[in-house]
Amino acid sequence: MFAVFKTGGKQYRVAAEDVLQVDKIKGERGEIVEFGEVLVVGGDSVTLGAPTVAGATVAAEVVEQGRGPKIIAFKKRRRKNSRRKRGFRQEFTLLRITEILMDGNKPSKTPPPRPKRAKAPAEATAPAEISATETSEGAAERKLKARPKAPANKAKKPAAKEKTKK
Repeated sequence: MFAVFKTGGKQYRVAAEDVLQVDKIKGERGEIVEFGEVLVVGGDSVTLGAPTVAGATVAAEVVEQGRGPKIIAFKKRRRKNSRRKRGFRQEFTLLRITEILMDGNKPSKTPPPRPKRAKAPAEATAPAEISATETSEGAAERKLKARPKAPANKAKKPAAKEKTKK
């Protein structure tokens, strides 16, 4: 099941367990937030809103509140000795979609438990008997094998002729 909802003047297509970054909204880490402005709900059958779907909400858990990379706004007016430099970092909220609800249902107050990741099999990991010196020597040998060889017969430039005085 998927939904298209609107927040911060933008539209996002999401499904359950999706993680997305939206413009900053109020909410603490771990809190559940609701989005009521749902434009489309799809799955087996698609429901289009006019302009929104009645009774549909999208529930999401706040994963993180953060700030994006610094953006420099530099303006210069040539030949006028006029310059302006300003920095800006856009604030964002990282969300994990927990539920897509229909018919006016309310979201659960606590986020659902996250499924545990399966551990990697023991055969895939490196054996413990290898010492640090063997590992570094093996890495050096692999680098040497991967490096392209330089041509053996390099053409030499002819020596400059010496001028003799008469």
